[in-house]
Amino acid sequence: MATTSGPLLFRVLTALLSSTIQSPPATSPHHPPHRHTPTFSVTEYGAVGDGVQYDTRHIQAAIDACASGGGGRVRFPSGKNYLTATVQLRSGVVLEIERGARVVGGTRQGDYPAESRRWYVVLAEDAVDVGITGGGEIDGQGMSFVQRVDERKNVMVSWNATGDCVGDECRPRLLGFLRCRNVTVSDVKLTNPAYWCTPMPVGCSVFTVVRCGSNDASLHLVRCDNTSIQDVSIYGDFDSPNNDGIDIEDSNNTVITRCNINTGDDAICPKSSTGPVYNLTATDCWIRTKSSAIKLGSASVFDFKGLLFDNITIVDSHRGLGLQIRDGGNVDGVTFSNINISTRYYDPSWWGRAEPIYVTTCPRNSNSKAGSISNLQFINITAVSENGVFLSATEEGLLRNFKFINVDLSYRRWTNYTDGLIDYRPGCQGFVDHSVAGIIMEQIESLQIENMNMRWSDSNSKGWNTPLDFNPSTVNNISLLSFHSGLSTSSREK
Repeated sequence: MATTSGPLLFRVLTALLSSTIQSPPATSPHHPPHRHTPTFSVTEYGAVGDGVQYDTRHIQAAIDACASGGGGRVRFPSGKNYLTATVQLRSGVVLEIERGARVVGGTRQGDYPAESRRWYVVLAEDAVDVGITGGGEIDGQGMSFVQRVDERKNVMVSWNATGDCVGDECRPRLLGFLRCRNVTVSDVKLTNPAYWCTPMPVGCSVFTVVRCGSNDASLHLVRCDNTSIQDVSIYGDFDSPNNDGIDIEDSNNTVITRCNINTGDDAICPKSSTGPVYNLTATDCWIRTKSSAIKLGSASVFDFKGLLFDNITIVDSHRGLGLQIRDGGNVDGVTFSNINISTRYYDPSWWGRAEPIYVTTCPRNSNSKAGSISNLQFINITAVSENGVFLSATEEGLLRNFKFINVDLSYRRWTNYTDGLIDYRPGCQGFVDHSVAGIIMEQIESLQIENMNMRWSDSNSKGWNTPLDFNPSTVNNISLLSFHSGLSTSSREK
């Protein structure tokens, strides 16, 4: 398989998306000679697909035969429901789940490996050139893990009796790529995860493009390299916690494009637990979540660098663009561009306070430290929100060189939740009483605002009369060029 260097591909994509860089002339693509791809049907290896009998060993037999034969595709014929425990994806194998076919994850703890870190319906470890495609669906049966339905936040089952994991987050995920290279996930639906749907590859090393749709933590990458996620639809229950859409953990050279993510918890979530996150591009996605649409952290032990989020629509979410740096890692060179945001309040048991943009760095606890966040750009951002922008650090010099260019912020209330609180969670100060403002700033060095418009509705907006809220002793070198603030047109006409 021909591959492209991760950093080189990332630079090309970034150049194409940047309005300030001239694109090079197009060249004619090179088409390699057509080669027949071996295909192994799971039904030929005994899978029944009735949704009642477990097809695990038949699916695994097809995968193993495909890998032994040098790689190819493992096909799941349409019109069937393939109930399975964890299946292990091998190098060179792509699962082709046909449109109308559904792979269904089991709901028994015995369906998954002994170690909770390997609880996935589909798991790839130390694999190369793997993927999932075909237009079909992978279903985690997440509602079977709801212990008590609660419209504020569901109470979930937790498999913590063995002691292998603790707390209330011991449940299986959908897809896991751990320490993999050259991963491609495209044209697939990920639905009803019980926990993070897809952890980003752990320990992977080749640039991958991820195409997602509408699901909670359906896809998890851990230490992976060169991942492509495209045209993926992820759907998770809106009232269930910890069902992230796509988690990119310690993984580099990742591309996510044309995804639709509708979930209860964070939608696109880079994390750095055992290594840095470099060269991540996410474009052309639609997101709805009760948490953060895009969130860096809160696992942030190592650095984040060279991230681009472009042409994204965020609707009815609790928080739009978020950075929660809590463990000493540093952030440098992140661009958010051409993004439309709508944020609103939800029950305060969910992290978030309807902020369209939220940037914070502070220690998670007494054993951790705050990292720095530098060189952030927010370009061509439009937001309609129930709360303002929040930028905060616990120490001088940790937030540096922020730019807001062509930003349109409209503020109005439409839910009945209480405002007037800042949410520092996790760790830090928790909830703190504070009046609402257009932008609240704490401990920033160098902030440039160019062409920003704030519009205010006077309905249910008591105290919304401060565009910029900061202490001059902690905020230095602010530049305002073409900054406007005033009542919205509808308010002036009353």
